[in-house]
Amino acid sequence: MNILVIQNRMGIGDMVIFLPFVEAISKKYNTSVTLLIKESTKAREYTSNLNFIKKIIYLKRDNKNDFHSGLSGFFNLKNEIKNNSFDKVFIFNSSIRYRLICKFAGIKSIFQYPLFEKKEQHVIEAAQKLLEKIDLKVESNPQIKVDESLIKLAEQNFSISKNKINILLGIGGSGSSKRIPANKFKKFIELTLKDYECIFYLATGKNKEEQLILKSILSSYKEICISLDNNSISEILPIIKNCKISICNDSSFSHLSAALNVPTIVLMSDTPLLYGSYSPNMYPIIPDGMENVSHNSRGKEKINPEKIFKKFKSIIS
Repeated sequence: MNILVIQNRMGIGDMVIFLPFVEAISKKYNTSVTLLIKESTKAREYTSNLNFIKKIIYLKRDNKNDFHSGLSGFFNLKNEIKNNSFDKVFIFNSSIRYRLICKFAGIKSIFQYPLFEKKEQHVIEAAQKLLEKIDLKVESNPQIKVDESLIKLAEQNFSISKNKINILLGIGGSGSSKRIPANKFKKFIELTLKDYECIFYLATGKNKEEQLILKSILSSYKEICISLDNNSISEILPIIKNCKISICNDSSFSHLSAALNVPTIVLMSDTPLLYGSYSPNMYPIIPDGMENVSHNSRGKEKINPEKIFKKFKSIIS
């Protein structure tokens, strides 16, 4: 049995969310599967130890001249899929384009979301309903793995002490509205240091605003903060496994940390609460004065460091 899974959302977090569904398909048919996903998911950096994934094909369709874009890209992708001789495909979206490509590629068994229903689609419930068609009930608790040898190597390379509380701070985010200001993280660090001896590992991207936040935190707490902005995701994963807890914006690192079974406080300022609460390892914090968050909540200035610290204490105690 040769199975293809298509997931065309662009984020790392999106891919992490779908991992339990991919695994369930693999177990159902007792075979590893091939993924067709966007390169922006960086999936090869955190799925290499997952035996239910056989192969990853990156979808090249971000720009109009890309290999899988337009009419020529339609046939390029059709030929690529056909050459793999898939028996079944699971399409985790409502696009007719992928359905037609798979039909023309000769795949006989096609499972897909209802066509043309992208709006208001619940990211997890839609996937659960799709797999109910093959009698699967899937809970949302993604898991990724890191070799124990890499965890120990990271401990040595970064001189990680078990006598201190090691904390990941995921200070980046895919958009400005998700990036909690530096002063909020600095206040949390200040509160923490009154009661605990800690080392903070700062994970972020190269965006100008992200770098300004990083520099601001380092300027105040350079002796106890280690920047990871020059490390790849695969290099950061074993560091996260050495941490007792993570405090992250809604970002790739909140999803990766929770999937590594590290308790993760997720700072939810401008995306649906679902993205910071779907895993039992997630503990969402929402802006003061709000009962819920969604797109355009724009609440990053109302994230309360004292609430973060209170949740932190309750988790590590």
